Order: sequence, then structure tokens, then C-alpha cells
Amino acid sequence: MKKILLVLLSLVLVLSIMVGCNKDKKDSKDEAPADKAPADKASEDEAPADEATEGENFKIGIVTGTVSQGEEEFRAAENMIAKYGEDKIVHVTYPDKFAQETETTISQIASLASDPEVKAIVITQAVTGSAAAIDRVKETRDDIIFVLGAPHEDPDTVIPRADMILELDQLTRGSRIIETAKEMGAETFIHYSFPRHMAMELLAARRDEMAKTAEKLGIAFYEVDAPDPTGDAGTPGAQQFIMEDVPRQVEKYGKNTAFFSTNCGMQEPLIKQALEYGAIYPEQCCPSPYHAYPGALGIEIPEEYAGDVAYVHEQNAAKVAEKDGTGRFATWVRPANPTMIEAGVEYGMLYGKGEVGKDDYAKMQEVFASLAGEEDVTFSNLDGNENFILFTMGSQIY
Repeated sequence: MKKILLVLLSLVLVLSIMVGCNKDKKDSKDEAPADKAPADKASEDEAPADEATEGENFKIGIVTGTVSQGEEEFRAAENMIAKYGEDKIVHVTYPDKFAQETETTISQIASLASDPEVKAIVITQAVTGSAAAIDRVKETRDDIIFVLGAPHEDPDTVIPRADMILELDQLTRGSRIIETAKEMGAETFIHYSFPRHMAMELLAARRDEMAKTAEKLGIAFYEVDAPDPTGDAGTPGAQQFIMEDVPRQVEKYGKNTAFFSTNCGMQEPLIKQALEYGAIYPEQCCPSPYHAYPGALGIEIPEEYAGDVAYVHEQNAAKVAEKDGTGRFATWVRPANPTMIEAGVEYGMLYGKGEVGKDDYAKMQEVFASLAGEEDVTFSNLDGNENFILFTMGSQIY
């Protein structure tokens, strides 16, 4: 009897185990879809996020001069930071005495490229050392696009290195500046510069075109050597020379004398003195309603009018009129160098997102023209080099 009971107990135990195992298997089958469903949902939820961030993890570097050497470009870089944020735009400056400190310029540009997220570098003005910096960067990074604005180095040096080059059409300007001066009553034209600038191919060619056009229009053309702001006396010394020399030239040649300088730092004293002594000022080296006019005329631009070009033109014209200079001062309708920076950044954005390559020159012109916002923008290329884009814009006479 005991044996029979033991056998029965054993059978019950085995059946219990079997039932339990079967239940576990059934439960595991029932739970599997539940485990899988959240995983599938998670992957579906994450997919759009991945798509949204694809191509967005990049930065753009901007290189400009300091406030003392090129305030307008410096402020343009600040505006790009305000628009896109410090996590997207990185801004560095080259030294004031960049002609003597090219290695510092190279290091500044190379420092931007050391960040693997930097995909585009915009340099305006592209001073001496920019080409060497590109060579250094491309030794390890061939994915970065370089956009140079207003290059100081010869075209033969920058064309093979830069992906995009933006520059004022200096030859066209050479004739147009003289023609504008003639329209404003000029009989004499003073061209201030120094050997370093006159060693630049495009600036020298512009000077030659000015002289030729002046002769054709019956205007006496004189070159006057001024101190180089990158020299020992620095920008203050160059500015002091302009303050002292303009009155001398007006006394010598009369009030129908037009003045032009190839250097940004000289523009403010040149506007002040030309207006004070009743002379003519047809255009800055880097034409823009913001360039030197507000500083020379004592104009404070309220925050609510920041970026309002029409407002700045209106204020400039009013201040010029107060000193009886109406019809004898001018600039471009839109700012030149800041537009180069903005166009370079906007194109860099498209490049970072993978929407354009390094050589969509038509797209760059489209971006530039949309930023310039006026119909008088014209484009051409330097000697057939598509990556060297020349432009001009219309003039505004106050």
C-alpha cells in the first residue's frame, strides 16, 4: 500500500511540474509581444529625432579684424552670433598689426579648424596669412569650406586655395568712384594709400583705373603717401596724418577736391575733415552707410534701429546737411563687407546641412543678392575664375 501511495505522489509531482513549465512557456509567449512593442515604439519615436539632428551638429568660424581695424566686420560677426548663437558661431580676430604678425593670424584660423565640428570658416577681410592658414588646415582637414572676403593677398595666391572668394569689383569701382566725384563737382582727386596696399594687385589696378578715368574727365589726380596703420605709429598715427593733411590739400587745391583712402581706419577722420573743410567724399574703401559715417558724424544708432539701413542713410544725410555738405558725400546703398560675412555664413549653413557643395557659385550669388536686397547688385568673375566672385552695388549720394 505504501508503494502505491508513493507512486501516486510521484505522478502528482511530475504533473504539477509539467503544468508549471507549460504555463511558463505560455506566459513567455504571451509576454513577448508586450516586450517587443515598447522597443518598436521607442525606435519609431527616436527616428524622427535622429533625422532632425542629422547635419545640424556643426559650427561656422568667422575671422575678422578688431574693432580698431575693422569695426564694421567685427559687428557683423557679432550679429551672426546673435542670430545663430555661440554654440553655432565661433568668432576670432587677427591682430591689428597683422602684416607683421602673420603667424598669429595663421594660428587663429588653425585654432578654429582644430574643432572637428567647424565645417566652414569665413575670413573678412582675408589679410596676409590667410592662404598659409588654409594650407595648414588642409593638411589634416579637407572637409572645411573656406570663404574669403576682400582678400589682401594676390589672386594667384588665393584662387587655388579658397573655395569661395567675395570681392568688390575694384576695376569697375575705379571708374565709378571718379565718375561719382565728378558728378559731385570734383576738380581734383586725392588718393591716400601706402606701399603695402599698393603692392596688392587689385588695389593697384583700381588706382590705375581711377587715374585713367580722372584724366578722361578732366580731373587732376594726385597720390599721397600716408602712414601704414600696421606700422610703428599704428592706427592713431595714420588718423592724425589724415586730420592734418586734408586741410592742407583743401587749402592747396580748393574745396572741389575729392578724397579717397584705401584704409578702413582712416575713413572716420577723412569724413570729419572733408565735411569740416567743405570738400568731397565719394566713397569709403569698404562702402557702407555704417562704415565710419556714424562715428565721424556723432550718430548714435538706437537699438530699435539696429540693422535699419534706411534709418542710417537718413541720419547720415541729415548730419551732412547740417554742415552744408549735401550732394558732396556718398556711399553704397548697402554695406559691402558685412554682406560678405553674412553671405559666407549663410552659405556655410547650407554646406553644413549638406544642401550645397563647396562650389555652387550660382547659389552663393543668389544668397548674396537676397541679403543685399537691392536690384543694383551685379556679379562677375575675375579672369574667368568662377570661385572669385566680384560684385558692385548702387550708390547713395547724401
